[in-house]
Amino acid sequence: QVQLAESGGGWVQAGGSLRLSCTFSGGTFSRYAMAWFRRTPAKDREFVTAIDWNGDSTDYVDSVKGRFTISRDNAKNTVSLQMNGLKPEDTAIYYCAAKLWLRSRSRDEYNYWGQGTQVTVSS
Repeated sequence: QVQLAESGGGWVQAGGSLRLSCTFSGGTFSRYAMAWFRRTPAKDREFVTAIDWNGDSTDYVDSVKGRFTISRDNAKNTVSLQMNGLKPEDTAIYYCAAKLWLRSRSRDEYNYWGQGTQVTVSS
């Protein structure tokens, strides 16, 4: 059974940086596209970014382009999210998700989810 575990959340002032990591276990990581979603009290899980199984293709929601970078290490079974230039509106619980092969923006297509990690950005 695939399991995902996020780490790296925390509190930061606006303009600061955080790096989230997600560790994959229980399957063949290199077959899975990975994504980050986030949830706030006002919004259900919304797409943030995703990366294909081989790392060749990525996608970002417009609000984070140029500030966030997704990457993966298939040797270490991890996907990371480097978040720079953080804004208060980035405050959310961030979830790691996995689906086979190709990335998607649709949360319904992802079969596996982590428990989430809180990111809080103060102004």
